[in-house]
Amino acid sequence: MIDSGWAEQVRRLARERDAVILAHNYQLPEIQDVAHHTGDSLALSRIAAESDASTIVFCGVHFMAETAKILSPDKTVLIPDAAAGCSLADSITADQLRAWKAEHPGAVVVSYVNTTAEVKAETDICCTSSNAVDVVASVPADREVLFCPDQFLGAHVKRRTGRTNMHIWAGECHVHAGINGDQLAERVAEVPGAELYIHPECGCATSALYLAGEGVVPAEKVKVLSTGDMATEARHSSATAVLVATEVGMLHQLRRAAPGVDFQPVNERASCRYMKMITPEKLLRSLREGTDEVDVPADVADRARAAVRRMIEIGQPGTGE
Repeated sequence: MIDSGWAEQVRRLARERDAVILAHNYQLPEIQDVAHHTGDSLALSRIAAESDASTIVFCGVHFMAETAKILSPDKTVLIPDAAAGCSLADSITADQLRAWKAEHPGAVVVSYVNTTAEVKAETDICCTSSNAVDVVASVPADREVLFCPDQFLGAHVKRRTGRTNMHIWAGECHVHAGINGDQLAERVAEVPGAELYIHPECGCATSALYLAGEGVVPAEKVKVLSTGDMATEARHSSATAVLVATEVGMLHQLRRAAPGVDFQPVNERASCRYMKMITPEKLLRSLREGTDEVDVPADVADRARAAVRRMIEIGQPGTGE
């Protein structure tokens, strides 16, 4: 049980440290509620870069804190638990990407922001789930594209662009991959008339489009969205019920955004243990002791920053994952 004065302690320590607290949408509800800003990883990193605070406390997973450091190299970036990893980011290494590039000389590498700093440094253009289609479409038609690391987002982009010279890395987020088509079909039958919010990393994304194509769910009710776009959609929703296919932590923000809508998970067990590693106690310790600081070597950060900037130059990257 959290002490009733916990939130006040956190905010006081943040003021003393000149820190801004950022929480990803998948964090524990109490972490989301105490943060100065809640959102997806790229949006939070951009907020961090624009903030006047000298210290960023990033409550998320490690690659997110790295991205904040890449975009804010002169600021101190802390993550309350450095062991908070990511199965998707870990599904490709810089060495693997270099070997893949060697097999396809001249190809353009497009990497999802859910990657390590070292992978971003080997990337030509980063993308978010919101703008991945636009980023890939910006690559000249005669150039091969190497898309990594998420196979489900890659399949969504390939379907949307119709691109035949696009190679997709076989990586996945173990949580999103576990939200499958059979579960979605079962939940649609249980909650008739519900809208569907589907994250493109999910294993059920193709099934959602199939259900729409077969008329099981009206096409206008199937919405493939990033987490940030889900929150935006919720604020303007006229739906009575929405089935949500993403990590269950997102439900907290959706219910806050639209308390009159019945948001239900497609898979109630879709919880990321890494995202839940940052506890109230660890956040307090981080603010008191300055743990754990995140650093990215300058040469890696410079190359990774260039890939992120190219993404932004293509157009508004919207929200992140």
